[in-house]
Amino acid sequence: MSPESASVLAELRRLANPTNVAGMARFGIVGQNLLGISVVQLRAIAKRAGRNHALAEELWASGIFEARILAAFVAEPAKVTRRQANAWAKDFECWADCDGLCIHLFRKTPFAHELAVAWSDRQEELVKRAGFTMMATLAVHDKVAGNDVFRGYLSRVQEAATDERHNVRKGVNWALRQIGKRNPILKPGSHSHRQSYSCKRLAGGEVDCR
Repeated sequence: MSPESASVLAELRRLANPTNVAGMARFGIVGQNLLGISVVQLRAIAKRAGRNHALAEELWASGIFEARILAAFVAEPAKVTRRQANAWAKDFECWADCDGLCIHLFRKTPFAHELAVAWSDRQEELVKRAGFTMMATLAVHDKVAGNDVFRGYLSRVQEAATDERHNVRKGVNWALRQIGKRNPILKPGSHSHRQSYSCKRLAGGEVDCR
């Protein structure tokens, strides 16, 4: 382990707040090695550290939940490989590290759309969620991809609509909403894909497609 990694991990352990861990659990943020550190504190550390892919890899290897979130902030997207992305995805413990890595790191990789497609076909609950999280965040941030890409994603949303697992359902609905917001053509119920499936809004604001 490099001196920099050792220093960052020591700082994380000093910032540990067991009281926060209990509060995080109420929001579904769980893991085997949680310290209870806020995102604000993690961002401050990331700002000091700067982009450093070697540091990110050592932080991830530590197994500490917050260190892995920090890894998403300091990793260099251009240096992430498909093998590494898949390996890290297998380590997801809850919605928070899943979504955090997708939003702050994986959607910035050159193969982000490949990950969205591949992961949406996986059976592991959090990896499958990651596929739809990728679709949601790419719908917001990728200003270049054409409508055909997102029409393909809507087909995958339809296919996964019967998966009742909590994390998958949340990811599917998030993808549907964000793709629909991208432009009127992609809005659920638009003429361009009205015949494909129907959607209804459920209690709590979720959208169900069958």
